[in-house]
Amino acid sequence: MSIAYNRVLLPALSFCFGVFMSVGVSAGAGQALIETSHGNMLMTFYPEQAPATVANFKRLVKEGWYEGKTFYRVVKGHVIQAGSNTDNEQPLVKAEFNQNPHIKGAVGLARGEDPDSGSTEIYICHEARPHLDGRYTVFGQLSEGFDVLDKIANSEVKEEWLGDDKKIAFHGPVEVVTIVRITLGDST
Repeated sequence: MSIAYNRVLLPALSFCFGVFMSVGVSAGAGQALIETSHGNMLMTFYPEQAPATVANFKRLVKEGWYEGKTFYRVVKGHVIQAGSNTDNEQPLVKAEFNQNPHIKGAVGLARGEDPDSGSTEIYICHEARPHLDGRYTVFGQLSEGFDVLDKIANSEVKEEWLGDDKKIAFHGPVEVVTIVRITLGDST
């Protein structure tokens, strides 16, 4: 009985419990539920430290801008990045560098060389990235879905190195990882 329990029943019960728990996840006040093709992640906003960035993200979510977008950049141990990866007509957001650290699950606004060039591209840190602190706007933090973050970050990728010195990793996942939808919690 113990062998059957350990090898068959326990994994089955764990799977069912995980499915049951993920079905009931929803965004509360000050949160957003990011539903992806690989599972769900729940983030909490930092509206006091990054008010314009949070407001811009919420506006884009309400417009459905992220629906169908992909995590086009996946660098294990660094970040997963989502958005359009192309120029778009969305307004730029002035940088709101703050004291929130780039720890695992930190959600930030990607940008170009100009600190005020962020707009729609978001990233989620797979691991702590302290060299980014004070250089990019962190506007949220995952509170649930770290298993999904790990699953995406551990995806098989096509390696590509960009820049004149080829130091920028812009690895894309072999299997497309899509944002199905992002739902804002009540009062957000």
